[in-house]
Amino acid sequence: MPEVQHRIELDFPREDVSGWHERPGALERLVPPWANVRVQRGAGGPEMRGRVDLRWGLGLIGLPWKLHRTECRFGELLVYEQRRGPFQHWRWERRFEPGCEKETALVDLVSWSPPSGMAGRAFSESRVRRTLERVVDFQARRLAADLDRIRRLGPGAGRRVAITGSSGLIGAELGYLLEASGYQVQRISRSPRGKQGGDLESLRWDPESGELPGTPLEGLHAFVHLAGESIAGVRWTRAKKAAILSSREKGTALVSRTLSELNHPPQVLISSSAVGFYGHRGNEILSEESGPGDGFLATVCMRSEASTHAARACGIRTVHMRSGLVLSAMGGPLRTLMIPFGFGLGGRIGSGRQYLSWIDLDDEIGMIVHCIEEGLARGAVNATSPNPVTNTAFTDILGRVLSRPTLLPVPAVMLGALMGEMGTELLLSGQRAVPKKASDSGYRFLFPDLEDSLRHQLGRREGTDE
Repeated sequence: MPEVQHRIELDFPREDVSGWHERPGALERLVPPWANVRVQRGAGGPEMRGRVDLRWGLGLIGLPWKLHRTECRFGELLVYEQRRGPFQHWRWERRFEPGCEKETALVDLVSWSPPSGMAGRAFSESRVRRTLERVVDFQARRLAADLDRIRRLGPGAGRRVAITGSSGLIGAELGYLLEASGYQVQRISRSPRGKQGGDLESLRWDPESGELPGTPLEGLHAFVHLAGESIAGVRWTRAKKAAILSSREKGTALVSRTLSELNHPPQVLISSSAVGFYGHRGNEILSEESGPGDGFLATVCMRSEASTHAARACGIRTVHMRSGLVLSAMGGPLRTLMIPFGFGLGGRIGSGRQYLSWIDLDDEIGMIVHCIEEGLARGAVNATSPNPVTNTAFTDILGRVLSRPTLLPVPAVMLGALMGEMGTELLLSGQRAVPKKASDSGYRFLFPDLEDSLRHQLGRREGTDE
């Protein structure tokens, strides 16, 4: 029976390393962004105990993958075995042992038997082995990063954080990170579905009708407001632009007003904004002190940030996260780009000279947690990598990571005809924003360089075409 063994030493006590695995959100944190495996929110929940329901594959062709924890000794051992899934046999053993040079040795042993017939040939031993080696290596690095963040900022220790937009790409991953760090997460949604990841029931809100219950929000440690109408995907008609502006202005004002009326308001409000605040600024280096630009997105950002007035007036520390392009293989622009670039049909957009301010999803959510706990963080904070790149550089690097040519440019005239104002502002305009406040306050970037971020998100090791 084939097997994979992996060992890495971590500079953390065994109790901390083992305890992290027992928290809600930990299992989701262990799933690589590039893996076609997702945790199901069904029976047994996502916690690292009892039954775990996964889904292998994409969309309608996904296969159920059901695991059971068959052994558990805190600080020593975890064992999961397949009960139903793509393999004839699958067993994952994770041991927490004393290290030789550091405090804890994380030792993984994964054994499997592929299915028979044609499916078995698709699950060739060499292919499965390479994938598992990448997975366990990813898990060890992510675990070390999470434990290091907890060490520097302190554990959540049961403090409650509420999140709007909690089912979106950023909100969902932020929730898992917070839970794995010891926080309690209060998810807020237009269509709540009971418990989502932790022990708290989701709350319903409706920004259009002004509905946001205040009583369950009493005593929060922090409120993170991420919800808003999507700005991408369709042309900006007059109705679409009105919906974008209304969702951000009304929603932010409702959150701000509700928090200001609480008897025990949160210490901090993190409200999403974007580098679109700066408009199209060419090569100008933009810090948080730079003024606003022109255009629809700049107007949306300015009015959304102004809508936090009630919270600021009552003394709630307020942070406006001006995010750049968030990179993740699980969704957003990068996942969309993977289709043409994967077929070798990618290329620069327009002149290619416009700057792209980007940030890895892991740094986006890490910076939000940093701003929650860093008491000096307030006002505008650029959530971007310290190394923005031009569109041409982004295209070349993505092509190199994917081992694909990037020879098909998209003319600005064609883009304008197909996408209108949305294409002009999102793809032809650019901002060279830098995260001065985050860097000055001591935030440590996990992925400051674009190629490292893309390889992390896409699971592409240098020198391979996996």
